[in-house]
Parts: sequence; C-alpha cells; structure tokens
Amino acid sequence: MVNNLCIGTTEQGFLVNPADWNEEVAKLLAELNNIPLNDARWEIILFMRDFYKQFKYLPNTRVFTKAVAGKLGDNKGNSRYLLKLFPDGPLKYACKLAGLPKPPTCL
Repeated sequence: MVNNLCIGTTEQGFLVNPADWNEEVAKLLAELNNIPLNDARWEIILFMRDFYKQFKYLPNTRVFTKAVAGKLGDNKGNSRYLLKLFPDGPLKYACKLAGLPKPPTCL
C-alpha cells in the first residue's frame, strides 16, 4: 500500500503495472529489499527509467554498464561501482526500484 493505493507486484517484487511507479513506491520497494536509498542509487534508478523510456527495452548487464558509463562517466559505469550500490544484482535491482519489468537476462 502506497498512499492508500494497493500496488501489485510479481512474485519477485517487480511492479505489475509500471505506471504505478513514483518515488514513494520506489522507497517502499527499496525498504522491502533492504536497500537504503541515497543519491548514488537514485541516480542509477532514474538513469534506468530514462533508458527504458528512450529505448523501449531493458538491456543486458553489459549494455547497462556501458550505457551508464556513456551517460554518467567511467567511474560510475563499471561493475565494481554498480555492485557496491546493488550487491545482489545492479541491473535487476535498478529495474525493480525503477518500477520496470524484470530484465529478461536476470534470473
């Protein structure tokens, strides 16, 4: 429940309806996944939303990392940095917290 609205999620915690996403939903999803939100995580979450909006698909991990590097710089577009932010899977959790579908390459 977010703002008295019941938000549907899949078994793995991804939003059923991406249109339900807002920052409050992201905060709840982060809390449910024990991921404290900070500016660095928000930057990646919002990057992922912009990427999906622009390209209409979810990238694989390699393309995701390369796209982050292209937009935010090599210091952020590398697996070490992204794994520090999302240790259990940068692409998976960036998509989940961004209210996007589960990437097809994620288990």
